[in-house]
Amino acid sequence: MHGVVVYVRCEFEDISCPKQKIRRLAGAICRRFGLANATVSIAIVGNRHIRKLNTRFLNRKTVTDCLAFDLSEHNDGHRWFELVVNGERAKSQAARRGHAAQAELALYVTHGLLHNLGFDDRLPAQAQKMHRLEDEILQQQGFGPVYDKTAK
Repeated sequence: MHGVVVYVRCEFEDISCPKQKIRRLAGAICRRFGLANATVSIAIVGNRHIRKLNTRFLNRKTVTDCLAFDLSEHNDGHRWFELVVNGERAKSQAARRGHAAQAELALYVTHGLLHNLGFDDRLPAQAQKMHRLEDEILQQQGFGPVYDKTAK
């Protein structure tokens, strides 16, 4: 299989899930970072489901916005990423922060993929760099900025 293939499954029904826009977003991120041969699988779930997965895989009993897994066999040249994003949190955070739920959902997809591509946000300087890049990507893909509201 060659090219970038993106699968999107929405298991959380209480959010408008722009599957085509999310596919384009994930594909654009992969191509931006030179991945010509990748599969990205994205599941949009609610708080309960993501808490179970967070507990199972990271031993954290909390709700999170995104879980990102790199399932690639690094010797075959194909990258395989599995993202689980929290649609329920995206909806509540977007309302609190004053932007569209789809933009928040797109942020979680972008954030997870950037982690899979080697970006880290544990230190403040790393987080700031990652947030700037996320806003740049989200603006280019038509979602608008999420962190820097003055960048519209």
